[in-house]
Amino acid sequence: MKLSSISAIALSTALVAAGAAQAQSLNVVCSNEQSWCDLMAQNFKIDTGIDVAMVRKSTGEVLAQVRAEAGNPKVDVWWGGTGDPHLIAANEGLSTPSGVDTSGLLGWAQNMADMSEGRAIGVHVGLLGMLYNTEVLAEKGLPAPACWRDLAKPDYKGEVTVSNPQSSGTAYTQLATLVQLFGEDEAFALLADIGSNVNQHTKSGSAPGKMAARGETTIAVGFMHDMVNLKKQGFPVEIVSPCEGTGYEVGAVSVINGTPHMEAAKAWVEYVISPDAQSRGLEVGVFNIPSHPASATDPDAPDMTSVKLIDYDFATYGASETRERLLARWEGEVKSKGGNFE
Repeated sequence: MKLSSISAIALSTALVAAGAAQAQSLNVVCSNEQSWCDLMAQNFKIDTGIDVAMVRKSTGEVLAQVRAEAGNPKVDVWWGGTGDPHLIAANEGLSTPSGVDTSGLLGWAQNMADMSEGRAIGVHVGLLGMLYNTEVLAEKGLPAPACWRDLAKPDYKGEVTVSNPQSSGTAYTQLATLVQLFGEDEAFALLADIGSNVNQHTKSGSAPGKMAARGETTIAVGFMHDMVNLKKQGFPVEIVSPCEGTGYEVGAVSVINGTPHMEAAKAWVEYVISPDAQSRGLEVGVFNIPSHPASATDPDAPDMTSVKLIDYDFATYGASETRERLLARWEGEVKSKGGNFE
């Protein structure tokens, strides 16, 4: 698609800022799907001349890495993944303001920048949901799940796949969502009951949906935009927005504190929030909600106005102490209930 005038201005600004950095190699750790990681690295190189060394990791893995490398970072930019760990990195001084103008972005993206004092900028929204394989469900004579509480029913023993909140931002979003919906004690009781039905905890948040699509499991929890991609590929799946309500992620981009490639890192941030770059995700099946209002979207993509969303408290659940406390409680009360771990 052609660049809009807004996009052209934003991109030209990024190119000017990157002019002195074109000989550099930018190290980016990506928490989006591998195909999108690869496409963006390729397009950024074409449009700016800056080489990108790209590695894909889940958000929990990235947060652990940038903590371990504090003061001597091996990566320049962290792109994608749920916003809570990005906010934690910002609060711990692991990321630094990019100085990029966010005034043209949607309100939730600007809110992320405001909460982090410019250290994390929203790039997309992903809505949390459930997915089931219609053929497997029919073969086993099981009812279709409609609510979070349904996942705890004895009917689903060994039929549910979820990700691990210690590595996956998706799973941490689920954990934080249930705590906000039901209160902490009731949420952990429910998570323990669901855990008794779990067959596997995956490292990646998108893996359970792929397993369900292939018929390797019956029910999965993940983000709806990944599920839309599976359905559009022709897999026999149905997407469920839980009846009690659900949470969501604000995927973010952060520049790592101490990067020696600040100008190139800023150019990356400018690029990934531009409508042209965000629109290109459709080429590789990215159906999340982009942060720039001029970005192209798919008619089958999730719609925030049609889903019962909670008022997700990013400030609280993006705080280091909250995350560590909830993960410790999950370790003690839920992890032992069932399922293998990648």
